[in-house]
Amino acid sequence: MNSFVAGVRTLGAGFGMILRSPKLLLLGAIPALISALLLLGSLGALVYFSGDLATAMTPFADGWAESLRGALRLLLALAMIGAGALLGSVTFIALTLLIGGPFYEHIAEKTEERLGLDTSGDGAGLVRELGRGVRDSLKLLLIALVGAIVLFVLGFIPVVGQIAAPVLGGLFGAWVVTMEMVGLVFQRRGLSLADRRRTLGRNRAAVLGFGLPTYLLCLVPIAQLVVIPSAVVGGTMLAHRFLGPASPPRA
Repeated sequence: MNSFVAGVRTLGAGFGMILRSPKLLLLGAIPALISALLLLGSLGALVYFSGDLATAMTPFADGWAESLRGALRLLLALAMIGAGALLGSVTFIALTLLIGGPFYEHIAEKTEERLGLDTSGDGAGLVRELGRGVRDSLKLLLIALVGAIVLFVLGFIPVVGQIAAPVLGGLFGAWVVTMEMVGLVFQRRGLSLADRRRTLGRNRAAVLGFGLPTYLLCLVPIAQLVVIPSAVVGGTMLAHRFLGPASPPRA
């Protein structure tokens, strides 16, 4: 329980630092805004064309009674819209970090400077670190997509699915969010995505305390602009708490 509360407090500390730093808030909000506009635009297009897509996907129903054909295609259109919304909610943060990698790296560095945290790494250059960031972000984006598809399918199981899908979705979202937010420190130290997963696995309560409120707050459209940079700050703090001081690079 103490670890869970510590995770929540770390996110709160991230909010406190960002809200006291308007420049960092603006810097962190720009990629989140771009990502939100892209996803909302894509969802809007899906809503607009969902009827046509449902019709194109069900040519076998052309000979059915009008009421039955219309009901089938309406359900299919609603299912596609629901799947799109679920995919957007799960992949939003991964896409935002992919777009705004250098922005959030700068925020993480400023956090470390202000808190006197260890800023050393494994000696890799800037280009190599950026490459790591893009590679890991793409992997996490793929994981989020696969997870969203599984949760969407699970939601079709009567009764059980309607209960399990939202609960598992929140837990999965919390884990993915935390994996993303601690990544800047892990990448700088040359640690892999598997290292990140193992470290978070040893600190499940803190991960849940940090990641669950972050994920839920990111579902609120306007709040995302503040939540993402705040979570980057909090994730930087959390990563240092998990890892401790960096080992000196090998000669």
